[in-house]
Amino acid sequence: MTDETSLVLMIVLPFAGCMLTAFLPANARNAEAWLAGLTAALGLALATISYPAVADGGVLRAPFEWVPSLGLSFTLRMDGFAWLFTMLIYTIGILVVLYARHYLSPEDPLPRFFSYLLAFMGAMLGVVLSGNLILLVVFWELTSIFSFLLIGYWHQNANARDGARMALTVTGIGGLGLLGGVLILGHIVGSYDLDKVLASGDLIRSSDLYRPVLILILLGALTKSAQFPFQFWLPNAMAAPTPVSAYLHSATMVKAGVFLMARLWPVLAGTPEWFWIVGFCGMMSLLLGAYFAIFQQDVKGLLAYSTISHLGLITMLLSLGSPLGAVAAIFHMMNHATFKASLFMAAGIIDHETGTRDIRRLSGLFRYMPITATLAMVASAAMAGVPLLNGFLSKEMFFAEAIQTHAISVLDTAAPYAAVLAGAFAVAYSIRFIQGVFFGPPPQDLPREPHEPPFLMRFPIQLLVLACLVVGIVPGITIGPFLHTAVVSVLGPATPQYSLAVWHGFTIPLLMSCIAFCGGVVLFLLLKNYLAHCADGAPFFRRIDGQRIFDRIMVTLSWRWARTLESLLSTRRLQPQLRLLVMVAFAAAAVPLWNGSFRPSAQAGSGMDIAFAAAWAIGIVCALGAARQAKFHRLAALILLGGAGLVTCITFVWLSAPDLAATQLLVEAVTTVLILLGLRWLPKRFDTGEPETVSAAAKLRRFRDFAIATLAGGGVTLVAYSVMASAPPATIAGFFVEKGYAEGGGRNVVNVILVDFRGFDTFGEITVLGIVALTVFALLRRFRPAPDTVESPEQQQIQRRFEEELPDRSPGDTVSDYLAVPAVIMQWLFPVIIVFAAFLFLRGHDLPGGGFAAGIAMAAAFILQYMAAGTRWVETHLRVLPVNWIGAGLLFAACVGAGSWLFGYPFLTSHSQYVELPLVGKVPAASAALFDLGVFALVVGATVLMLIALAHQSIRRLRASRAAATQDTEAA
Repeated sequence: MTDETSLVLMIVLPFAGCMLTAFLPANARNAEAWLAGLTAALGLALATISYPAVADGGVLRAPFEWVPSLGLSFTLRMDGFAWLFTMLIYTIGILVVLYARHYLSPEDPLPRFFSYLLAFMGAMLGVVLSGNLILLVVFWELTSIFSFLLIGYWHQNANARDGARMALTVTGIGGLGLLGGVLILGHIVGSYDLDKVLASGDLIRSSDLYRPVLILILLGALTKSAQFPFQFWLPNAMAAPTPVSAYLHSATMVKAGVFLMARLWPVLAGTPEWFWIVGFCGMMSLLLGAYFAIFQQDVKGLLAYSTISHLGLITMLLSLGSPLGAVAAIFHMMNHATFKASLFMAAGIIDHETGTRDIRRLSGLFRYMPITATLAMVASAAMAGVPLLNGFLSKEMFFAEAIQTHAISVLDTAAPYAAVLAGAFAVAYSIRFIQGVFFGPPPQDLPREPHEPPFLMRFPIQLLVLACLVVGIVPGITIGPFLHTAVVSVLGPATPQYSLAVWHGFTIPLLMSCIAFCGGVVLFLLLKNYLAHCADGAPFFRRIDGQRIFDRIMVTLSWRWARTLESLLSTRRLQPQLRLLVMVAFAAAAVPLWNGSFRPSAQAGSGMDIAFAAAWAIGIVCALGAARQAKFHRLAALILLGGAGLVTCITFVWLSAPDLAATQLLVEAVTTVLILLGLRWLPKRFDTGEPETVSAAAKLRRFRDFAIATLAGGGVTLVAYSVMASAPPATIAGFFVEKGYAEGGGRNVVNVILVDFRGFDTFGEITVLGIVALTVFALLRRFRPAPDTVESPEQQQIQRRFEEELPDRSPGDTVSDYLAVPAVIMQWLFPVIIVFAAFLFLRGHDLPGGGFAAGIAMAAAFILQYMAAGTRWVETHLRVLPVNWIGAGLLFAACVGAGSWLFGYPFLTSHSQYVELPLVGKVPAASAALFDLGVFALVVGATVLMLIALAHQSIRRLRASRAAATQDTEAA
């Protein structure tokens, strides 16, 4: 297996497992866990065998060009640092899967959980393995989305919904900042390739845009890692299931921010701006997180604030600009992942077996679950920095760096004192967790009787605690080579000499550790009685509620300010909005034309064909008539609007554009029917025939609107005519005509442009079409018609009364008689139109047709069935799944585009050649035709979905009418 293949598989495996898991039945608990675990295990195996390639400073790359002219590529890159994080993500992911299998209730939808978990795993792997900064931002935002889904997994819980929304909002805003910083960074370097960026440190630091880049990138990193002043979202995410907390807070979500700071450390660090911003945020997070953790009554809340503090420690180390500080930061990332994952899992076991996480209600659990208690105590000791555990080693390195002079500043002077104080806080909250939960009198009135969990639920904690012990006792053998590989990949030639020895003699860092340990014990003893009964939250800060502040900010931004701006600048009425839109568009076009000394063409009437002009005159009359009749006579307006559309079709034919004419004709027919179905639900308006009394103000308003419309329409007409009457400039049409068959494999240049040369544009357009269709369907599902439209139209009511008066007839018979022959014809047309759609599709690459036109034609076949037989009959006899058509079409088009990567070409690169078919001979074949098949499927699905949404309105109306009739009968 090549390096490129293994890198691609590491990214693809979690997403593939995500899709497979989502389709498993809800009761297949073991199958879902096995699939998720095997997916992560296979990825771990691939990462393991990749180690020799990165062990000596090597870099694995898998570049796939996308839009090379814009510097966009799907480039995967693995060095020692990325390899280290890949191993953490996969290893802890496997343990979380095993733990979640026993933690989650049988009532929980496990397919959804494991699907989200694997998708998040893939997104996080994308962040650490991205070799292109734009690609990194894409995966960065995916981690925010999937973490939102994981945190809100128990969506029936209001706290889970609030926590998920807060996490997505804060990290999403940070992601936008990161995108801006990356774009500017790419502008400075001239490339978004990570290797080129990492080699341009001096260029970046000397640029005038360095400060904006630094602020924007740090905005993304600090929000993701919940660092001051964005730390408030992390404790509110504790409403997530404990397996989610264990994964997000150990190796993934919150580690992404510090990973990014370490990744870009060689090019952004070493400046006063970096030192002050990163150092201040890190120190505040270190101290506030540790202080808040002491006073938390929720076990997971305590661990969440300790996570903020430890990430602040890493951030502070990275701020120093010292290579040894970077080494210590990378080492602590690894250590924190092991002991924090085990602690969260232990907290989950406590909650699972006792029914509560409140420390005030928990005590003496060592009697009931001694093994779990022992494991949790060892992990807590590692968190506190007790010797012979991994946390002690990186904490000693932190103390050693804190006492060094890095800059003459108050921040640098305060660093050793802050380090000792935070160390004392860490000892205090670690002792509180151990003493408050596992020692003391037996617990009273717990929701459940405490006991040891199943072995497999406890097994992940045992492995992680074993890692804490082994690394703490023999670090040079166990973690030393891997740490060196990661450090070299970040620091390169600047890698310093460092030691992982457990004993360095009696040093100042050891003295600081002793002071911190003793201070933490004394602090806990002083606060012990207060903590046993105090309210949740830290003194002096208890009234500062991050959730409440966030909600007030959101309400202010999204409601108060929005409503104020709406009242000042906008209105809910459509007419003023259109007026403003037309005026802005007119000004945007008129100003550059005026400044450019635009002069209308003087070739008035030259070369004008009388028949063509007459057709356009008819179209203009139809358009004006439609506008005039739209208020009271909507059916007439729709007919006139169709006449204007037919004139447009004639224009395309006249100007030798048969592709456009065919598409316009099909679209005109389908949209006319859909609009006709929608007209039924508009509020009724009646023309009484009496003269309308219009006030002077209304007359002035109408005159103003008429003037604006005339000015804008006349201006567009003038500009369009001048452009068409002028001598045509040099265009790119010749290029497409010349290259259409040679490189696109088709003689229909228009279709080749759509599915080949401009295939990415088409892919975006069909994506938008699918979104619009889903939005229309969602809106119409919640649509409630005006009261005067609930009843059947007056003509139908008259006909129904007539039929009810006759003994031999029933309601609907007359309509059935009228449609007896047309309905049979329309039903017989179904296979004919399907064949016609296939004909349009197959000829589209060489003759007028194509996937879009074929899709519209296919949708017309379904429309005829709904018109002929009714909604219930069609959906009883035909399995119509338009959402599946949309999804399959979009996925197929994306897969065809991505298939070019397998051959080393950019996304949506097409290939054409002649294929030998039996009895037929050589026929041309192009991969773009497969992309067109995806377009066809999506267009069919989108159109039919909107048709179904409209058709179901009639069914809902009938149900409402029947319910009302039943109530009337019962009342009588």
